[in-house]
Amino acid sequence: MRHAEQVLEAIVEPRGELASRTLAMPADTNPTGDIFGGWIMSQVDVAGSIPALRLARGRIATVAVNSFTFKQPVLIGDLVSFYADIVRVGRTSITVDVEVYAQRRTLHEAVKVTEATLTYVAVDDERRPRPVNQESS
Repeated sequence: MRHAEQVLEAIVEPRGELASRTLAMPADTNPTGDIFGGWIMSQVDVAGSIPALRLARGRIATVAVNSFTFKQPVLIGDLVSFYADIVRVGRTSITVDVEVYAQRRTLHEAVKVTEATLTYVAVDDERRPRPVNQESS
């Protein structure tokens, strides 16, 4: 990615609510020393589930990762923020966009490092799909 595109990514405002924030730690790295993509994917799933849980007013399950793009690496010591925005509500499903920003230890701006779209389904106690309670939003 060219420097000008990196700067532009840094000043774009995140969409959605701040769902989660954490510090990238050495234990979360892959063999090359960057933060492991699977760790980021797990954090994205948790962050996306927060507004879905609120809307569903009960148990949900992740049913699809519709898209997942790693734009830049996450580095040890980055303050990583996850912003979640509900983009679609079906009869039993909720689709959420998640944008991930990393504030580097050496920079004051946060850069967008990942974006993803996930779909969750509201489920009952037997883990069967149930209607989403749309009146709870």
